[in-house]
Amino acid sequence: MISREPTIERLATARQLLLEPFGLDESHLAKALAEIRSHQVDDADLYFQYTRAEGWSLEEGIVKTGSFSIDQGVGVRAVSGEKTAFAYSDDISEASLLDAARTVRAISGVAQSKRVRAGTPKIAQSRSLYPGLDPISTLDSTAKVELLGKVETLARAKDPRVVQVMAGLASEYDVVLVARADGTLAADVRPLVRLSVTVIAEQKGRREMGSAGGGGRFGLAYFSEEQIAQYVDEAVSAALTNLESRPAPAGQMTVVLGPGWPGVLLHEAVGHGLEGDFNRKGASAFSGRIGQRVAAKGVTVLDDGTLADRRGSLNVDDEGCASQSNVLIEDGILKGYIQDAMNARLMGVKPTGNGRRESYAHIPMPRMTNTYMLGGDKDPQEIVASIKKGLYATNFGGGQVDITSGKFVFSASEAYWVENGKILYPVKGATIVGSGPESLKHITMIGNDMRLDSGVGTCGKEGQSVPVGVGQPTLRIDGLTVGGTA
Repeated sequence: MISREPTIERLATARQLLLEPFGLDESHLAKALAEIRSHQVDDADLYFQYTRAEGWSLEEGIVKTGSFSIDQGVGVRAVSGEKTAFAYSDDISEASLLDAARTVRAISGVAQSKRVRAGTPKIAQSRSLYPGLDPISTLDSTAKVELLGKVETLARAKDPRVVQVMAGLASEYDVVLVARADGTLAADVRPLVRLSVTVIAEQKGRREMGSAGGGGRFGLAYFSEEQIAQYVDEAVSAALTNLESRPAPAGQMTVVLGPGWPGVLLHEAVGHGLEGDFNRKGASAFSGRIGQRVAAKGVTVLDDGTLADRRGSLNVDDEGCASQSNVLIEDGILKGYIQDAMNARLMGVKPTGNGRRESYAHIPMPRMTNTYMLGGDKDPQEIVASIKKGLYATNFGGGQVDITSGKFVFSASEAYWVENGKILYPVKGATIVGSGPESLKHITMIGNDMRLDSGVGTCGKEGQSVPVGVGQPTLRIDGLTVGGTA
């Protein structure tokens, strides 16, 4: 069998699902874009999307719920200056496409921009970071139910204190097609799977919870017996650890963050502040600080959408730009921001492949992909041993950040109290409070164990959610405020 180049293959899949069933081809897309360009606009695009999703959940030993959905539609956008006009429809047809185009071009009446010229048609070349398969079809329904049952069996066999097991299996097949006013035509086929495990353990009337899981852009075969056992081990261990936890001390102290998922603190406290829209508007604590020191020496932060199979990775972003590996902070110096097309144009820089949207019914904006800090040269055990009195946090729950001030609040779902370099006991109820920009300056030790999360992150911004990845090595940060229950 003769295989086609991946970029061409993805375009063929997108045409098959999003154009041909509705009697459309590239000439109809060009006609709609010409309608928009007949008025004065700076940019315009069409975003077609087909999404098939499936979910299964287990509770009390049985698969209680199952869901399956198909969604498709097109979003039409015109940009003039800082203003955006947007229309979308779940009716993919020439009539609805042209109607939406005529609607959004009206934005030109409030701007004095030059008319965007029609570009020469060109196919956006991109990477091939993940397989273009439909993950839903990689296991049949019986096998999916058996997989969830295996989670239940393994968790209950692990320890008699496990009294409840919950598990969820989600799969998504997402196909997008982007046509831009400059002639760019791009497509992506995005598989996404996730397995989540939650257990509740009980001891002497006390109940505690532990969670684990992961996934990425591949098929369900990833969840081998070994991988399932690892998730179960992590979830049960977390629940049993929490059964022994004591109230967390409070006050200003040294905090050591474990590797991997604790990078979610970096994502929230620093990553959002480096998104282009906040910085263009001067609303971020990092605005106007390119070239300045914003972190301790040794701190290098990247946003990288090019990591193979990762949850936050993209062959092309939702504006048709190839994903990139972007250095945001290098050895403590601020090097750049995360950009979509509009903010890049207004700031006089190039897009960074970070234009993302939740679906065809949403406008794109600068969003993170996989955001992580590079490792240093310290042994993680040495870092923990350096704590005189403080907290060692290995897992986090929810958190929030104020972009303008950079202040954040995070709850630690698994943490330990350390004195004189010795881990004494697990603690519960610890919240970590601080300022993202200030915390970066107080990083005093960086571990050599950089790790990405297991593939569970979802980022929210202005009502839109997208899959992301985070990561970091073990970090020591001095002078953080810990709110506790003791």
